[in-house]
Amino acid sequence: MERRTKLITSIFYLGHSPLVPGTIGSLAGVLIYLMVRDHPILYGFSIIFIFVLGIVFSAEAEKIYKQKDARAIVIDEACGMMLSLAFLPYKLWLVISGFVLFRFFDIIKPPPARSLEKLPGAWGIMMDDILAALYTNLILQFLVRILHLF
Repeated sequence: MERRTKLITSIFYLGHSPLVPGTIGSLAGVLIYLMVRDHPILYGFSIIFIFVLGIVFSAEAEKIYKQKDARAIVIDEACGMMLSLAFLPYKLWLVISGFVLFRFFDIIKPPPARSLEKLPGAWGIMMDDILAALYTNLILQFLVRILHLF
């Protein structure tokens, strides 16, 4: 059980990187996005599936790592990155902008993300990244649909 939990929550141990594991977890989300972006049903299912895996396994991962929202837990970043790019056309600049914006919001945690991070267990791990993704997606939607940029 411990090995499976680490494998899932660290996205195949990418979260064990000594340098910027959250950024690497976000890049894993970009990779998944690139693999499923042309299949809307699979794309939506992937976001939901990763989120559910995060909810199911992240609380156990905290116990294994003996730390709240341990750095090795990056399933939240992968899920957040996927949600950041949802319902947007594929353009390389949108992917790059989405990645930068998501990392920015994930790191600074604007309100109410910081308070969501304090939710118990897996909800605290996942929901601050979901909010960072929603902020990112809203900005990108505004740029694409209202200002017609990119």
